[in-house]
Amino acid sequence: MRKRILSFRSLTETPITAPALPGRDRACFTVLSLRGGPVADPGYMRIDQLLRRQDGVISMAQAAAAGLGPRSVRYRVTSGRWERLHPRVYRATDRPLTDAARVRAAALWAGPRTAVSGLAAAWWLGLVDGCPQVIEVTVARERQPGRQPGVRVRRRTLAETDLVVVRSVCVSDTPLTVLEASVALGPRGGEFLDRALQRHVRFPTLYRAHCRNLGRRGSRAAATLLAVAADRAASEAERLLVKLLRGAGVTGWQLGYALGGCVLDLAFPDLRLAIEVDGWAWHSSAERKRRDSRRQNGVVLAGWTVLRFGWDDLNLRPREVLDEISAALAVPPRAA
Repeated sequence: MRKRILSFRSLTETPITAPALPGRDRACFTVLSLRGGPVADPGYMRIDQLLRRQDGVISMAQAAAAGLGPRSVRYRVTSGRWERLHPRVYRATDRPLTDAARVRAAALWAGPRTAVSGLAAAWWLGLVDGCPQVIEVTVARERQPGRQPGVRVRRRTLAETDLVVVRSVCVSDTPLTVLEASVALGPRGGEFLDRALQRHVRFPTLYRAHCRNLGRRGSRAAATLLAVAADRAASEAERLLVKLLRGAGVTGWQLGYALGGCVLDLAFPDLRLAIEVDGWAWHSSAERKRRDSRRQNGVVLAGWTVLRFGWDDLNLRPREVLDEISAALAVPPRAA
């Protein structure tokens, strides 16, 4: 179950009764109901029910809210029924220490306004097969939770758009997670990014997540990966255009038509009509955008008409694309 959260600043571990939070999104509360959703007052819940829902992991605050005092918690630890995973975070020893338990424990230890991020978030979201040994958590910039073995802390305040709650754990949402996991995977990052684009996320969404997080650790490497992916996307978009033209019986066009010092994506030479394809309508840099503009200006000055289509046009609005191309083909060519 995925739940969009209201704000990174509304994240809290401490349970609060419903009347205390009028109008506030409770999706990021770490205490769960039996049906898997957040509850405002967990005092009515049994400890074993909470442990079942949280992979055997519980925080001191949650235990207290469910009616278990500090002395009772210490007794369970000394008797061997619970073990301490992190300060104020415990695991019931009759349950295995799974990867899910490690992720939950790291999030509970980091406390309020915490989101699991990086490769740990990618695993939680089902984007990678293996959970990393070190769990990355993101906390608000002004917080300093300290250090714990097996946990890496990033201090930054994420936009609400980049956060989501899945199975009661707040994680970085899929677009940002894909970007950061691609960087963390090093040489395998490009392959992972391609697979994610095919199965989980669209390129414009990725690009917007990248723009929201410019200047942060790994953003330069992410930009490089996105540039390569954009070039591959343009090739795929060209294949979509060719399929569209052939399906409509349109002839007289050439791929990779050389004109002066540039190569047009697709051209109708007899009618001086050029069609440029932008992949996912994204440019890797301001310089590339300027270069494309100069090239298009040169084509227009040579007496050609230029149509430009993006990935969304070809994939989502093919009929409109064909209509525009047909209308352009019906116009007599401009004088050179």
